[in-house]
Amino acid sequence: MSLRHSALDLPAEFFPMAESDLDAVVAVEAALQAFPWSRGHFADSLAAGHSAWVLRRGGELIGFSVLMRVIDEAHLLNLSVAARHQGCGHGARLLRQAMENARQSGVGRLFLEVRPSNHKAVALYRHFGFQEIGRRKAYYPATEGREDALVFAKELA
Repeated sequence: MSLRHSALDLPAEFFPMAESDLDAVVAVEAALQAFPWSRGHFADSLAAGHSAWVLRRGGELIGFSVLMRVIDEAHLLNLSVAARHQGCGHGARLLRQAMENARQSGVGRLFLEVRPSNHKAVALYRHFGFQEIGRRKAYYPATEGREDALVFAKELA
């Protein structure tokens, strides 16, 4: 029997996002999104002190989140799971971790926008008790024109 373990045997762990993570983060983002955040967007979020985390297993990036806090509210700016790791509960782990970090820092309400066409994300947010509170018309770029954004909020009492 081999003493070597595969990366899948290792637990997935959270780490604060660092500059050294940006190449992997940008690669995951670009593989998932038709209109991805640039490296500059992520670097600016780090420089601004946003709560940015990566989820890794054995050094491999599984996913990430970026949360902007403003006084007693927060805005989930980005949450993504690499395509090969989707459907395994990692999005839920990332969302739980973001909500808990926000709660611990005194945030009472969390906001986010999501494309209506992103059915998996919409279902995830609804599962966690986010309520749709509005719609931003023509918010996102799309291959043909623009796409609305659904605005969700959740009380973090």
